Amino acid sequence: MKATQIVVVSILTISSVFALHLASAQQPGVTRTELQRHDLSVPGREVVQVRVEVDPGVALPMHTHPGEEIVYILDGSWEFNVEGKSPMKLKAGDVAFVPSGVKHAPKNIGSSKGTVLATYVVERGKPLVVPAK
Repeated sequence: MKATQIVVVSILTISSVFALHLASAQQPGVTRTELQRHDLSVPGREVVQVRVEVDPGVALPMHTHPGEEIVYILDGSWEFNVEGKSPMKLKAGDVAFVPSGVKHAPKNIGSSKGTVLATYVVERGKPLVVPAK
């Protein structure tokens, strides 16, 4: 039984990485680099850290995550539109928090490439980025 669980978890992890790769491949001007992924002590949860680089003027489409997102702005000028809140203007050194399942759409409003470090505490096995409906 333990071997079956390991195989299932491995398949789900590979599927999540593949889904993240597809999401970034479909969005011109956006590069996502997964830095680390680890299971947490909370059953069914994992932490994923991603470096996201976005070309000037590029907006990510409205989306959600199956868990919390903690954002640290490394470079650039950003506007974060989070459902139910006024747009936030952020620059290098600023932080943002997006609750689980909340629709949001960041945009690089600067004249150079913008970079963020996004840390996700999410449900294991679910797609990391879910397009909003």
